[in-house]
Amino acid sequence: MTQTESARHVTGKVVRRELRAAPVTVDLAGRAVQTWAYDGVVPGKELRATAGDLLRIRLTNDLPEETTVHWHGLALRNDMDGVPGLTQDPVRAGASFDYAFVVPDPGTYWFHPHVGVQLDRGLQAPLIVEDPREPMSYDEEVVLMLDDWTDGWGDSPDVILERMARKGMVMGGMSMEGMDHGGMSMGDSMPSDEQPLGADTGDVVYPAHLINGRTSEDPFLINTTPGRRIRLRIINAGGDTAYRFAVGGHRLSVTHTDGFPVDPVEVDTLIVGMGERYDVVITTGDGAFPVVAVPEGKEAAPGFALLRTASGAAPAPDARPAELAGQLLSYADLRAVESAALEPREPDREFELGLQMVDGGRQWFINGAAFGDHEPLEIQSGERIRLVMRNESMMFHPMHVHGHTFALAGQNGRGIRKDTINVLPMESLSVDLQADNPGQWLIHCHNIYHGELGMMTVLSYVA
Repeated sequence: MTQTESARHVTGKVVRRELRAAPVTVDLAGRAVQTWAYDGVVPGKELRATAGDLLRIRLTNDLPEETTVHWHGLALRNDMDGVPGLTQDPVRAGASFDYAFVVPDPGTYWFHPHVGVQLDRGLQAPLIVEDPREPMSYDEEVVLMLDDWTDGWGDSPDVILERMARKGMVMGGMSMEGMDHGGMSMGDSMPSDEQPLGADTGDVVYPAHLINGRTSEDPFLINTTPGRRIRLRIINAGGDTAYRFAVGGHRLSVTHTDGFPVDPVEVDTLIVGMGERYDVVITTGDGAFPVVAVPEGKEAAPGFALLRTASGAAPAPDARPAELAGQLLSYADLRAVESAALEPREPDREFELGLQMVDGGRQWFINGAAFGDHEPLEIQSGERIRLVMRNESMMFHPMHVHGHTFALAGQNGRGIRKDTINVLPMESLSVDLQADNPGQWLIHCHNIYHGELGMMTVLSYVA
């Protein structure tokens, strides 16, 4: 029995929440920015529950257009997954919708809309599911949401999407139409030690990069004392940016990825793709330290927060701690703990997913088709499915599977459990999942613009 299968039923309490999506003006370091948000704040208020709890969330849509909520990473019932036209009707402007589902697995999750490019506004919030038998020992925990910001400051996400659909990929305000592989040779675009995601890591230049809704001029503060063990729950809520994360003067003990535990590994820095989450533990030093999220492969000021355990001068907002150039986490470094490992089994069925750039970036396909023209991946309940994701483009793709976690294949039965994974340029990457949650489940790139320009398909089965 898998971890998900063992927690299908209500074993805890009922957690109720009113959630209002509406236009709002937020203050970003003295700049009044108009955007959309949950309950008037960016990021939205943390939702916290315990594995086995029943969540009852009423969404009120006070936006000028329809919306939904997707509960990213949860193996929940299909009709609550928040994908319009696939699992539910969109919630009309002025209407409300009641979400009700059991949270099966402990971990770090989040929620956001699944309509157009609404994710790239301020509609984001953490969902933390506690373990009733928490095995870890730590003194404090802090949730850090990383985000790339343009709405109300630069172009709106809708304008950016329309421009991409018309002109192709855009970097630095220049159209890349007609340029092979983003204007770079194939050799220059391949991943390397200096460019682990490849040379072309995003389409959008953002005016700001935030940690917990704050810029480097008005940073989020972690105020504590020396010698404390702090669990950092790191969530990349960005639309088009992977982040290289580090804490100056500290090593990171990686304990979880996408909510599921791994054998702890110590590194200096790690890269978080869009939609990914990592939990790390640090033991605090004495002083004031930069917490940085550098946009990987982009020339931009990093997201910045401050860890303070003593008085003294704060590091500069543009600090680049040495840890950023230190030991970098890779998927190969990680092994699922025994309780989280997917039971070894040969796959019953294998699907190849070709990830393809079309017409200079005007469209992004899976297996030669955009979403809407796709052919669903038809499977049977109870099967072990292998997905072979073959990236035929010069950009990395953080691929996300709804309603399931998968195990990275080829790790001797201890493949890490994830729901979002970075597939590098020209790389083939295989993952296994157990078909134990029937429904119509989206598989898509979590670069929101790639997804909306076609890089989505559906995993389909019934009980």
